[in-house]
Amino acid sequence: MSSDEAPPRLRRLRPDELDAEQRALYEEIVSGPRGNGPFALTDDAGGLHGPFNAMLLRPTLGHALQGLGAAIRYRGALPARCREIAILVVAAVWDSAFERHAHEAAGRAAGLTDEELRALRDGDDDVFSGVFADERERVVAVTTRTLAERHDLTDEEYARAVDVLGADGVFELTAIVGYYATLALQLRVFRVPVPGESGR
Repeated sequence: MSSDEAPPRLRRLRPDELDAEQRALYEEIVSGPRGNGPFALTDDAGGLHGPFNAMLLRPTLGHALQGLGAAIRYRGALPARCREIAILVVAAVWDSAFERHAHEAAGRAAGLTDEELRALRDGDDDVFSGVFADERERVVAVTTRTLAERHDLTDEEYARAVDVLGADGVFELTAIVGYYATLALQLRVFRVPVPGESGR
């Protein structure tokens, strides 16, 4: 049984169970820009989906982690399509069903096509080259896969990424890869289901 098919290890906390610190973090998550996003943040009882429920366990760290995610998603300079391409490549490398579920919705909202989403789910660098006509998007996809799998870039790979994205773009891309790998790890460890699939 894969981690995505296993029963959740963490009960989803309801808003009425939260202490003051947890409640402040909960409100920060649901009332921020994520609250109007392309995927549901809460279940019918108000419990948080995805990685956000676990963040409530340690609100001090949860505030910092969700704040980094909000900065990446809403205040970064990479275009939305590039950002979602990077996130979906991380989801594919980690085989993270929840990240794929959430960010395929976000990717569609950013203009990614079904063909592009399939390539990000199942493809490799050659497929990326055939699907993404925009050079920046191709470089984001290939560089993200390299970072997520190999955790480094050769001098040649780094030079290519900087040539297309700029050093600041490469910095932002490494932040995306690191953040979503962290979430993928937490989603795996806590056996967080895709909404509607064996969640409690």
